[in-house]
Amino acid sequence: MKISIITVVYNRKSTLRQAILSVQAQSYSNIEHVIQDGGSTDGSLEVIGCLVDDRTLLESTADNGIYDAINKAIARCSGDVIGLLHSDDVLASDVTIAKIAEALADPDIAGVYGDLEYVSAHDITQVIRYWEAGTYEVKRLQRGWMPPHPTVYLRREVFDRLGTYDTRFKISADYDAMLRYFGAGAVPMAYVPEVLVKMRTGGVSNQSLRHILLKSFEDYSALRKNKVGGIGALILKNTSKISQFFKRNL
Repeated sequence: MKISIITVVYNRKSTLRQAILSVQAQSYSNIEHVIQDGGSTDGSLEVIGCLVDDRTLLESTADNGIYDAINKAIARCSGDVIGLLHSDDVLASDVTIAKIAEALADPDIAGVYGDLEYVSAHDITQVIRYWEAGTYEVKRLQRGWMPPHPTVYLRREVFDRLGTYDTRFKISADYDAMLRYFGAGAVPMAYVPEVLVKMRTGGVSNQSLRHILLKSFEDYSALRKNKVGGIGALILKNTSKISQFFKRNL
């Protein structure tokens, strides 16, 4: 089973090295690392150039935002399974992809997800939030549940059948996609009950009040578009995050 890991990057020189090295450290060997650069000017391309190996596929070209870039990268992937690793994040251990592959050895499973740690932007050993995803049930979507998007790995046929990311959403295309895949798409998923990804805090959706409001509007639009719920689900989605500040991977 070949697994494609997509990293979309634009001017992330300070964190990109750790992301790439976490892929190259994986014990599972049948990996391709598809890097989609948006035309970085801060030295990110030089970092990639120093670390590139025979499993790295780099393209640097202008795009219309992160989700357009992800869609471009998906089109370039040759793997049986596709997942994302953001340029600010790292895989949690050197056996993360091996565990994902093990779960997908079951031919009836079309995707995998797990837990996620939000870590300090300056020190990835400092855990800020622990997102314990839990097992999936359809009714949980109506209560604001979603899997941690950076931990989700899907067979290629899921994208072929249900589509990629809707670029009309500027911040919440990942939520829209998760609702589509887990809801009407009824993709059979396996839950790996451990941390798969360490994600630095400080994402785009929380950068300002404007971004927070835009994300809330887009989240609500995604819920309505996918006929999952409305304002109640949106409120539960946001309030469920509070407990993540008090959980730790013990």
